[in-house]
Amino acid sequence: MHINILHLAEGAIEAKGTAVIIDVLRAFSTACYAINKGIETIIPVGDIDLAYRLKKENPDYLLIGERHERKPEGFDFGNSPTHINDAVISAKTMVQTTSSGTQGIANAINADEIITGSFVNAGAIINYIRKTNPKEVSLVCMGFALQYPTAEDTLCAEYIKNELEGRPNDFPAMVKQIKETDGARFFDPATESWSPESDFHLCMDLNRFDFILKVEKVGDLNYLRKMTV
Repeated sequence: MHINILHLAEGAIEAKGTAVIIDVLRAFSTACYAINKGIETIIPVGDIDLAYRLKKENPDYLLIGERHERKPEGFDFGNSPTHINDAVISAKTMVQTTSSGTQGIANAINADEIITGSFVNAGAIINYIRKTNPKEVSLVCMGFALQYPTAEDTLCAEYIKNELEGRPNDFPAMVKQIKETDGARFFDPATESWSPESDFHLCMDLNRFDFILKVEKVGDLNYLRKMTV
C-alpha cells in the first residue's frame, strides 16, 4: 500500500486510489455529528449557489456551512459541530458547503473512491482502509480555505498514515500543537458566536464515531453516506 500526503485543491486533483479528504476544523467533524443526530444523507457541494438552489428546491433539507468561517445568509446552521450537536434536527438530508472540505470532494476527480477525514472517526477510516487494502491511499489535507496547510489536517493525515504503517502516535501532543497554532482561534472570545471553544474539543474527540462517510456520485451530485466499520 502506497500512502501519499497531499495538500489543498491541487492535492485533491492529484489524489489517486482511495482519497481521504481531510477537514478536521470543522467540515467533516461537523458532518459526523450531523449523521449522529439523525441526518441520513449529506450532499457536499463546492458552489454556494448550488447549495442555495438545492435548499430552494427542497425546503425540508437542512442547509449548513460557511464562508469566511461564518454562517452565510439564509443557512440553517454554520459549520459548527456544537450548534448541530445542541439542536433538535428532524431533517434527513443536509446540504453542506464550506471553504475547504467540500471543495476537496469536488476536486478529487481522479480518485477511485472518496471518503472524508477527521479525528472523530479516524479509527473507522483506518479500519476501512485496512479491510479494503487499496494499492494507493491519498490523504488530502484541505487546510484553511484552500489557502495554506493547517496543523490539524496535516497531523490527522500523519496520524492515519502512522497507524496504517504500524508506527506510534502521540495524540495528546498533536492536540497541544493544534491548540497552540491553527486551533488558537477557537479560544478567542471575539469569535465565540461562530467558532465556539467547544467546537475545538468536539473536533478533537478521537474515535468518537465508528463509521466513515463515503462519497457516492449520483448524476451531477455527490452524496455522503454513512458506512459503519
